[in-house]
Amino acid sequence: MKQTPTVIGYVLARLHQIGVSDIFGVPGDYAFPVHDAIVAHPDVNWIGCCNELNAGYAADGYARIRGSAR
Repeated sequence: MKQTPTVIGYVLARLHQIGVSDIFGVPGDYAFPVHDAIVAHPDVNWIGCCNELNAGYAADGYARIRGSAR
């Protein structure tokens, strides 16, 4: 039986298609389904952070180092 596609599954597939391989974030009560989908996706890496500010700074620095910040 084929599984019904999810919004987060589609978003992760599109992000992978445009070259996004790492996602920074903070897991939380309301975001656990999204977190679980990211962790389960074979082509995307979850990079967990302590809080939202740290996640933003880490993602910004990572993008600048990789040359993907615009």
